[in-house]
Amino acid sequence: MHRRKEERGAALLTVLLMVAIISVLAATALEKLRLSTRIAGNAAATEQARAYAMAAETLAIVRIDGLLQQATDRVTLAGGWSGHPFSLPLPGGIATARVTDGGNCLNLNGLVTQATPTITTGVAGAAPAVAATTPYVAAPARVAEFARLIRLQGTPGQLAAAIADATADWIDSDAAELPDGAEDGRYADGAQPYRTANTLMADPSELRAVAGVTPAIYASLRPFLCTLPMARPSTLNVDTLLPEQAPLVAMLAPDTVGIGQAQAALVARPPQGFASAGDFWSQGPLATAAAGDAPGRTGVLSRWFALEIDVTVGVGGGSTHLKEHALVDATHLPPRLVSRQWGEDL
Repeated sequence: MHRRKEERGAALLTVLLMVAIISVLAATALEKLRLSTRIAGNAAATEQARAYAMAAETLAIVRIDGLLQQATDRVTLAGGWSGHPFSLPLPGGIATARVTDGGNCLNLNGLVTQATPTITTGVAGAAPAVAATTPYVAAPARVAEFARLIRLQGTPGQLAAAIADATADWIDSDAAELPDGAEDGRYADGAQPYRTANTLMADPSELRAVAGVTPAIYASLRPFLCTLPMARPSTLNVDTLLPEQAPLVAMLAPDTVGIGQAQAALVARPPQGFASAGDFWSQGPLATAAAGDAPGRTGVLSRWFALEIDVTVGVGGGSTHLKEHALVDATHLPPRLVSRQWGEDL
């Protein structure tokens, strides 16, 4: 009788242990199911947000096309299109887009030029084959402009020259260092060795990997930089430049025009804009730079546009937010989207 009581007690403990184990397994399975459901929901919301962003892209490109169809001789800020948000109400969400002049910047890829492609001899009797990559070589005048912009933002002259040379070395195809530049050997000795890209930059954030660039220097330069997909400098539109972009004007004048003078010239711009870049550079403080190549680096038309899109899907705590940065090429009409980037600008 006593033994049967012990057996019943052991059986009860066994049952209780099994119930506890099954409860833990069930709770774990339910948690994984909940997590999987949320991940699937987030993925679906993100895809929906991206689809809405693409709809906003299409609307923005139509607006850019309309702007350029109307402005055949010059693009100005008339109409308040630059930076003005326009919304696209959508089922269960909203997309807000902003368009700005995407060419009013220093194109880091303009620090180099495309050299003549290397021709290699193929099989006897066959046509020669062009090398897979087109060499890029540093453009000294554009490198000097970049160094000037860096100095205007408060970086000492020697360091500014070193950063500009190192940036050109980062992009150019050869392994020879510019006077103050840096090639693979400079980066191979670091705690985390890496190599130069030897091709065009895809995003201005790549500058952070260049020798001499500190977080503070990068932050001071970032508002004025872009990476257009071409190995030539961008043409600044003097009719859409904002006063806070005055350093871009000052960098074109070899230490003869200060930021304050450039800013004053932009503020004094007539409402209808300048008829030509020459009219802009004929203003008193800027006339000293008119004899150089500064007027040739500016114009009154815009051919690149930056697009910023914010999308919200859902409401309340369950809403999904998405930010997109895109670049529109309007060098040939109709305009076309050439790149997009999800997430915050770096």
